[in-house]
Amino acid sequence: MNRLTGKVASIDEMIDLIKDTPELMSQVTYWRTIPPRDPSYEAFPEGTHPLIKAALMEKGIDRLYTHQAESFREVLAGRHLVTVTPTASGKTLCYNLPVLQGILENDSARALYLFPTKALAQDQVAELQETVNRMGADIKTHTYDGDTPPTVRQAIRNAGHIVVTNPDMLHSAILPHHTKWVKLFENIKYIVVDEVHSYRGVFGSHVANVIRRLKRICRFYGSSPQFICASATIDNPQEHAERLIGEPVSLVDRNGAPSGEKHFVFYNPPVVNQQLGIRKSSVLETRKIAGLLLKQGVQTIVFARSRVRVELLLTYLQELVKHELGSKSIRGYRGGYLPKLRREIERGLRNGEIRGVVSTNALELGIDIGQLQACVLNGYPGTVASTWQQSGRAGRRQESSITFLVASSNPLDQYMIQNPRYFFERPPEQALIHPDNLIILVDHVKCAAYELPFEEGENFGGESLKDILEFLTEEHILHSVKNRYYWMDQSFPAHDISLRSAAQENFVIIDITNGSRVIGEVDRFSAPTMIHEEAIYIHEGIQFQVEKLDYEEKKAFIREVNVDYYTDASMAVQLKVLHVHREAEEEGLLRQYGEVTLNAKPTIFKKIRLRTHENIGSGPIHLPEEELHTSSYWITFSDEIAASTTTNDMQFALLGVSNVLVHIAPLYLMCDPQDIRVVPQVKAVHNKKPTIFFYDRYPGGVGLSERLYDVHGELMDEARRLITACGCLSGCPACVGPIEEVGLTGKQLSLKLLDQLRAVR
Repeated sequence: MNRLTGKVASIDEMIDLIKDTPELMSQVTYWRTIPPRDPSYEAFPEGTHPLIKAALMEKGIDRLYTHQAESFREVLAGRHLVTVTPTASGKTLCYNLPVLQGILENDSARALYLFPTKALAQDQVAELQETVNRMGADIKTHTYDGDTPPTVRQAIRNAGHIVVTNPDMLHSAILPHHTKWVKLFENIKYIVVDEVHSYRGVFGSHVANVIRRLKRICRFYGSSPQFICASATIDNPQEHAERLIGEPVSLVDRNGAPSGEKHFVFYNPPVVNQQLGIRKSSVLETRKIAGLLLKQGVQTIVFARSRVRVELLLTYLQELVKHELGSKSIRGYRGGYLPKLRREIERGLRNGEIRGVVSTNALELGIDIGQLQACVLNGYPGTVASTWQQSGRAGRRQESSITFLVASSNPLDQYMIQNPRYFFERPPEQALIHPDNLIILVDHVKCAAYELPFEEGENFGGESLKDILEFLTEEHILHSVKNRYYWMDQSFPAHDISLRSAAQENFVIIDITNGSRVIGEVDRFSAPTMIHEEAIYIHEGIQFQVEKLDYEEKKAFIREVNVDYYTDASMAVQLKVLHVHREAEEEGLLRQYGEVTLNAKPTIFKKIRLRTHENIGSGPIHLPEEELHTSSYWITFSDEIAASTTTNDMQFALLGVSNVLVHIAPLYLMCDPQDIRVVPQVKAVHNKKPTIFFYDRYPGGVGLSERLYDVHGELMDEARRLITACGCLSGCPACVGPIEEVGLTGKQLSLKLLDQLRAVR
């Protein structure tokens, strides 16, 4: 340690300092040191172009990691490919090398690169351009996104060898105007799809359909491109890539890249009330750990699961280090920030001006943010795969690094803290998509029909389109002439379809403190709870109050305020069963999977004091009801089990079991915990029996509840294990929920219900 500044000289010294701090170590439940890994190399594949070799040699690369060489060979052999290795393992070369080779061999060859975000696309173009410049070759590489000036767009369409874009831009600006892109589509040899693990759920289901449309247009122009995919570690990379692109793929997953020593620390905040199982706030403990790291000069990234938590932590940390570092050295980063602000923050991280960043999972993907040394996760990110991705943002240059996972009180976090072997020894989750979700499929059939007429008998993916085409014809959207279906509607379909959600419109947030400026946006599902009137909306650490929500025009007007609380809203949900697709009867229980309809209405909001997190008031929310038609998995308890307890006790038992199940469900799903919801009913509308419903929070569903139907037995066993292992007496936020919700006997009643199922299994 430098005695003059009181700051540690290296991350290794910081790790020693943490180990010598009893206040921190007393709450560390598990510390795993992952040893450094040596690289594994291979020579350049035979036939590698001399210009590529020379450019890499100039950068000090005289051979390739094994996975890079293997990927290169697979592409040269003409196979579709998915490469799966951890963060910062050099996946970029796995697709750049074969693409550059193909263009050097044939100047008319073209490539299309797809990245999930604009930031990632711009980041990768800079790296690719640097390699091209070193080669001294005339290979034109351009980003084509919403920020590309109109004057440059025509040049890219006519002369771009490599066009780098994102799925949203491909969907709304390239495919509908394919006649302007003839040179690209006639000569396209490679399609690169990076970060394929991020294409899951609704977004992935949309992107699979965009790729179907892309392949259809390529066929029209006589080309048959080769797909080169790259992914972070997931449990089903080959199957997921094949579903996404609709082609068989080769898998390369032997990682040859080196990595530095990694310290992974599980940290559980101290218990402040043993009887109620209440722990100190994970936000305040995250502030303490991140503040210590930042004050010691360690460049740190903090991940939080929600926008509100990002802004709370940002406010706290800026306050904590303003005298040592200045408040502008700590920045926030999340969706809803405008692109210019995000680029500025990325630059500041790379050049070291910004010492700390608090982010949602927006920085989880491989955007180059330089050399961070520490990562603090406020709460378990929801999946094993995301946790490794976020942790991988620290120590990217073969140095030691440290990651803290600070658990919240929710059952999933407590399960992970108590079962570290589950995290370190279990494979990551599966990525799930449902491209044939009817709502999503119909949207993309409309887009595809606008792009090119459909022939009778033509398939779209694996689906026969006869019924959909006839339905769209009856609705006067298509027009049928001589076995062909033509677009006839006045509208332009792609503009009305958002790939990021199954709901179409985002709400725009307008700051009216001084004049009027747009500062962000919120999706339709989040709007009723985040930007209702009187809600506190936090942006870049600054508090705003929502003065008016124009629901029809999708606009929220906010004004800067200085208050000592934030807000949290509640929803009332009614659910009805429409159709049963699958069912299985066991003694004591009937489990079913099918379609349901939900009516959700926001009811009240609570005001929660900053720092102490106590409830200091509430108010009503006046917004219309939202209807959702989706897929669901539900379990109905038998008459015998229902008769064994009073209605009141059954209500507490169902609520307790539901609280546990909804938190551990993401263990089996690669999804955000917000993507799956649970509703307990003492007397379900359709059968008057005690029932617990899981449902996908998207119109039509994306396969999440069906996966839970399949792992039902494991789900029940894990729920029972978690409740039994919890140290509280009557119930707490880490298991069945606080006693204010489930009553003094909620824990015992929940266990009794699960034990009754076990007894008859």
